[in-house]
Amino acid sequence: MSTIQPVIMTADQDVLVGFYTKLFGAQEVFRVPAEGPAFYLGLRIGDTDLGLVAKADAGTSAAPRILLSIGVEDVDATLGRVEALGGSVRSGPNDMPWGQRVAHIQDPDGNPVNLTQPIPAR
Repeated sequence: MSTIQPVIMTADQDVLVGFYTKLFGAQEVFRVPAEGPAFYLGLRIGDTDLGLVAKADAGTSAAPRILLSIGVEDVDATLGRVEALGGSVRSGPNDMPWGQRVAHIQDPDGNPVNLTQPIPAR
């Protein structure tokens, strides 16, 4: 069995923990080391794990090579909270032909994140 887990390298772990906790209700489920400043933090959002690795020179200038897509209950309500938490709104929300409402944001480190919500059948 294989499991894939997204991991973000960041120079400011506290900022990203706050962003993902406040916007998506992430909960810390794992920490290395157990005491003191963490090198690795495991967060759980819904039934998915997201890792945050502290890296002083993580940088934000390279083109993104990973995109997080996070399902939320209400794209519009979630989108309204992004900037107050240090993120930025890139586009949306838009209803897509495949049955999702989607908005594109960036977390405080500049990582791209899609907010998605199923559109109820009519």
